[in-house]
Amino acid sequence: MNSPTTLSEEGRLDALRQEFEHDASFNQVFVVLTVGATLIATLGLLANSPGVVIGAMVVAPWIMPLQAMAFEILRGRLPMFLRAFSTLMLGVVICVVLAMAVGRLVAFPSFGSEVMNRTSPNLLDLGVALVAGAVAMYAKLRKDAITALAGLAIAVALVPPMCVVGILLASAYWSQAYGALLLFATNLLGIMVGAMAALGILEKVYRTRLFRSRLGFTSLALTALLVIPLGSSFFALVNRSQRETQAQKLETVIEQQLRSSTITLGGDPAIDLVGISIDWQKNPPLIRARVRVTDPKLPTARQVAGVQDFINKTQAPLRFRLVVQRTAVDLIGPDTAPNPPGLEVLPPPALPPLPAQTRKQEAEDLEEEP
Repeated sequence: MNSPTTLSEEGRLDALRQEFEHDASFNQVFVVLTVGATLIATLGLLANSPGVVIGAMVVAPWIMPLQAMAFEILRGRLPMFLRAFSTLMLGVVICVVLAMAVGRLVAFPSFGSEVMNRTSPNLLDLGVALVAGAVAMYAKLRKDAITALAGLAIAVALVPPMCVVGILLASAYWSQAYGALLLFATNLLGIMVGAMAALGILEKVYRTRLFRSRLGFTSLALTALLVIPLGSSFFALVNRSQRETQAQKLETVIEQQLRSSTITLGGDPAIDLVGISIDWQKNPPLIRARVRVTDPKLPTARQVAGVQDFINKTQAPLRFRLVVQRTAVDLIGPDTAPNPPGLEVLPPPALPPLPAQTRKQEAEDLEEEP
């Protein structure tokens, strides 16, 4: 005879099974929410509006059949799994077709960051999907955490990547569309594996099935395969970030050297160095120095060439090209006699000594000017 506790547990699991079977259904509500989310997301992506895209994420119903797929994998019921999978795939087809139609109708020649940012997934996206899938299943099993589902829908979106696929396919951006499709696959498998893990941990009856299910093993294998392309993108992102950090540090060092170790851009009172920027896409990299001058003839071409030689010597073997963008400034005011030394509020700053080579070169440049 079953105890009251056992009957209560069986009743809870039966109610949970009924919920997931309902979530796996392809019905009017699922279609309407899918169409609405697709149109909102597609228009938001084309308008490059993050707020509109976030609204589409909350409306999208795809998390429900995806959770049902995870549940049916651990239950070992292939027909119900295929039912949930078919519901999700029908939603995907509706989404791509609508997005392609809107993309073809609008026919933008280029797209904003909201579209292009979803074409380069990496391991970080997989990590987010795994955690979100686990938390989503926890919220499903523990009704006290149901308020977290809206945030999870925003954290891991399924509809916007497929909208991006449709938009890019309509414009024949094949490689970028593949990247968006990879992001969708990453989110889908990550959510499903995370949900299965959470379900196996929280429900003892499904714990042993977590490692015995063939569908579960297949899902894990496919997720593991994603590590290859996602890892490549991740390490490329890390390498790019390191290079950008190195470039910023080098730009700061060069600006400090120009201010402290050159007469032309650091010691001449007639030339005020506002700042520099470096175009690293050029070869050699192009340094643009912005200056304000009281003499429109300064700095001269020879002075700029001398400063460029100084930069290339200090940064050898890396070579740069220097151009100066000058803005003439008129100083208007009467002459005033200087104050006695005892009345000076702050003494004039002591300039650091210049390297002998730089001082000699700039002095020669000034002597050669007519």
